[in-house]
Amino acid sequence: MKAVCWHGAHDMRVDTVDDPKLTNPRDAIIKITSTAICGSDLHMYNGFIPTMQPGDIVGHEFMGEVVELGRDVKNLKVGDRVIVPFPISCGHCFFCQRDLWSLCDNSNPNAPMVEKLYGHSPAALFGYSHLFGGYAGGQAEYVRVPFADVGPMKVPDGLTDDQVLFLTDILPTGYMAAENCNIQPGDIVAIWGCGPVGQFAIQSAFLLGAERVIAIDRIPERLQLAKEKCGAEVINYEEIDPGEALKEMTGGRGPDACIDAVGLEAHGMGLEGFYDKVKQSVRLETDRPNVFRQAIVACRKGGTVSLAGVYGGFLDKIPMGAAFNKGLTFKMGQTHVHKYLRPLLNRIQAGEIDPSFIITHHLPLEAAPHGYDIFKNKKEECIKVVLKP
Repeated sequence: MKAVCWHGAHDMRVDTVDDPKLTNPRDAIIKITSTAICGSDLHMYNGFIPTMQPGDIVGHEFMGEVVELGRDVKNLKVGDRVIVPFPISCGHCFFCQRDLWSLCDNSNPNAPMVEKLYGHSPAALFGYSHLFGGYAGGQAEYVRVPFADVGPMKVPDGLTDDQVLFLTDILPTGYMAAENCNIQPGDIVAIWGCGPVGQFAIQSAFLLGAERVIAIDRIPERLQLAKEKCGAEVINYEEIDPGEALKEMTGGRGPDACIDAVGLEAHGMGLEGFYDKVKQSVRLETDRPNVFRQAIVACRKGGTVSLAGVYGGFLDKIPMGAAFNKGLTFKMGQTHVHKYLRPLLNRIQAGEIDPSFIITHHLPLEAAPHGYDIFKNKKEECIKVVLKP
């Protein structure tokens, strides 16, 4: 089969690889019909996720048709059309039983490796390095899905791939980021990053009762989409300091909640941005936390900072004095996708949200290297790439 494989920083190739096989009675083999390039994939593309090996199959946003099942998978049948959550979860451990699906205790065979970095292992992830299990991803023609009796969800008739594909990751990620803010009527929410997750976080904040959402980015087409499609007020941080703008827009108090939808590769400005890039390039700092710093300083006293953007290691110069003395609450983590599948599917069916609005490019699987290039470098007004095997 054809699959998108990592061969080093900025080197994604479409290779011919062996077809996946059932290795466990709880497995399924899925024929991919749609798969997407995620902002998190860019961290691998840019070389910032450790333990990647040349030839690793990437991709964690995918859906398709069941073509083979292990004998213990009773909830699916061959021919079913399904979406697959990006965390791999067993369904039976302490954390899965408490809806903390991305913290599954049993899915990562490389848990001892990640425990050295994080203290405990989170769930395994599709196509996201050997640190998170080494599972082949879904930017491919076929994929093996472990714990298929728990993860995949059947797609109701009448819904297109474009409407439901993002249930696999970025729609629940944006929604959980907003839910973590404990939004109350009248709240003002500030969101850094108007990429796909940021767009869904904007819509989710409004769905959960925010009165105003202020979106921060520098890419004109992303700011335009946030304003015209999602109803946000917007700040271009290359034109105005977001901290000062947020003070003015909130009467000096600051937003009630701040969402960082950017993560470890934030585009910093001035001396601070230069400092982070230099330290990251020589591995004295693993992540560039410019947005995280801004969110802490901007948030009102007693407010919440919600992290949806991925962080991987160790951060420098975090203003913890501000966070402590303002009594901020931090909420973060990989998304518990399984928890949100049914509620968000219901919202899609009810017409409350149509996730397909973020798609700017449909490309064949063979064009994946081009898709990575335009997504990373903001070419062709690219916001979201969907690949079709």
